[in-house]
Amino acid sequence: MGIGVGILLLVIGLILTLGAVDLPDAITDVVDTSTVGWICLIVGGLAIVLALVMNQQRTRTKHVEERRHG
Repeated sequence: MGIGVGILLLVIGLILTLGAVDLPDAITDVVDTSTVGWICLIVGGLAIVLALVMNQQRTRTKHVEERRHG
């Protein structure tokens, strides 16, 4: 997951948590949208943090080329 997916999950989580969209009764009877929203918020935040950590480690990596004659 990248930063873009994390941002997307954060936005979806905020929309579901705040109740900005009225979902059909068929969905709200089966799933608590507030709980799903909080889960999306947490996973989105973790995705952003992990993507930033992975990118930071990638910039510190050094590649060494070794040539052997023989």
